[in-house]
Amino acid sequence: MTGIVLYDYWRSSASYRVRIALHVLGLAFETVPIDLLALAHKDPDYLKINPQGLVPTLRIGGRTLTQSLAIIEYLAETYPESGFLPDTAVGRQRVRALSYAVAMDIHPICNLSVVSHVAHLTGEEGARAEWMTKFIGSGLHAVEQMLDEPTTGRYTFGDTLTMADFCLVPQVYNARRWGIEMSAFPRVARIVDACNALPAFKAAHPDAAKPV
Repeated sequence: MTGIVLYDYWRSSASYRVRIALHVLGLAFETVPIDLLALAHKDPDYLKINPQGLVPTLRIGGRTLTQSLAIIEYLAETYPESGFLPDTAVGRQRVRALSYAVAMDIHPICNLSVVSHVAHLTGEEGARAEWMTKFIGSGLHAVEQMLDEPTTGRYTFGDTLTMADFCLVPQVYNARRWGIEMSAFPRVARIVDACNALPAFKAAHPDAAKPV
């Protein structure tokens, strides 16, 4: 393989974040599907590429990169004109705080392995939905309050797309999948709808990324 290669699962929030960033930059990339439901991430060959057995993994510039936020920060530093991270320390802190509120506080307790284990422990399939709605809902409530701040603009930080938008959009996609009512989060919903109207976000959407 040559060029940029993304090891990706179409419905993974973390992969979705990186797809958005790549499309916003206009970078062409090849996708290698890693089917989490088929346990392809546990395959020894994939573990040689990503020892954590997670997605995404990005091969770019002769390097293999893991962890979605670290990948996006690499892209932000490699393409500083992107504005993925603001050019002031306080601005970068703000974008990171919003990003981490999603990627480190909501996502880890609502990922596939955790929710599947919850259902296994309880022996009740309905526990899955209850768990997801509780933790995604409470997490988005916190983000909604964080966005009640003068730096919020058309997007999470002013009128330039940043890493925080790339984290928020996939999380809201999951919220809607689980039937969470977004009217409780008007700032979040407004920003996500503005993002989803953009071609790069449409190209990164799971419906567009799903293997045929």
